[in-house]
Amino acid sequence: MDRMLSGKVALVTGAGRGLGRAFAERLAACGCAVGIHGMREHGPAEYGEGTTLTDTAREVAEVHNVRTMRVLGDLTVAEDVERVAGTVAAELGPIDILVHNAGGDIAAAGGKPDPNDGVFVKEIDVRAVLDRNLLSTILVCRQVARAMMERRSGRIVTISSIAAFKGIEASVIYATSKAAVVHYTRCLAAQLREYNITVNSLAPGDTRTGRFLGTRHVDPKRLAEEGTLDRIAMVDEVARVVEFFAGPLGDFVTGQVLRVDGGSQLWPS
Repeated sequence: MDRMLSGKVALVTGAGRGLGRAFAERLAACGCAVGIHGMREHGPAEYGEGTTLTDTAREVAEVHNVRTMRVLGDLTVAEDVERVAGTVAAELGPIDILVHNAGGDIAAAGGKPDPNDGVFVKEIDVRAVLDRNLLSTILVCRQVARAMMERRSGRIVTISSIAAFKGIEASVIYATSKAAVVHYTRCLAAQLREYNITVNSLAPGDTRTGRFLGTRHVDPKRLAEEGTLDRIAMVDEVARVVEFFAGPLGDFVTGQVLRVDGGSQLWPS
């Protein structure tokens, strides 16, 4: 089972750092060739999680003995999306697995805007948050799904958030965009059933990425690594779930949203 995805090709968006890199690492460990996408070449350095996207792709390849490539692009632009997917397919082969992780808030190294969103958010921030989270999901999934439909095979995993399931005072637009990603995932799953393509969403809770720890005050008690589920998840605890959706255990699972949050939310999705 260690190399259960040998011979497969994955595209992971937003893979330079944080959860995106962890998703790429997990798929590479399973034997996948991986296209590692980022918006900025030096994005991995913004929160001290690497140097460049090129170095990230090289390191993943060396550690896991798989083929990788780095590809840059703005996934809110349809032409960039087409180029990113086409470049990965031309270099590594047809994309079997898509993990669309790119998104999040609109900040880079400077941290979150204040306010990130809500009643007084600027229109430009609304558009940025919606475009990076919802529009990019639609554009990337649509582009990759077309090729999967021709082969009648594929796995698509979107990354949403537990913010999608609960009213949040300080992150209104972000939560709204992630809720839309959840519903889009379910609709896409219904469309692609007849083509043997599964479409699911992973919804993380608080996770100790460089960006999370670098932009928030964190209660030290929540940094425990064992003995309680009332804590902030380690990156690999979230990333491991991608193996389920992408691997043989997920063959007959589609249209589902799996919250990975240690039980911070316990109501039906």
